[in-house]
Amino acid sequence: QVQLVESGGGLVQVGGSLRLSCVGSETIFRNHAMGWYRQGLGNKREMIAGITPRGTPNYHDSVKGRFTITKDDAESTLYLQMDTLKLEDSAVYFCNRAPRNNSLWGRGTQVTVSS
Repeated sequence: QVQLVESGGGLVQVGGSLRLSCVGSETIFRNHAMGWYRQGLGNKREMIAGITPRGTPNYHDSVKGRFTITKDDAESTLYLQMDTLKLEDSAVYFCNRAPRNNSLWGRGTQVTVSS
């Protein structure tokens, strides 16, 4: 049973930075495209960043130029470096395959951006 465990969230001021981590299994990272998703209060869960098995990233326009997705297959870890955070980035952040597999959702990690 694959488990994905997100961490690294917290409270940060506008303009600040956070680095999220997602630990899974080496197999899932090597063989599948992965993504970071977020769900703000009252909003749908949306994918904001993805990375191919070969490491090619892609981003939603809302985070392009501010967030960076990377992965370490050997450490079975997916990262999301978030810089220049905005109020609207506040959400629970999740990792999953891309496209998503609903059997793999973890608990997520809360990111709160304050003014």
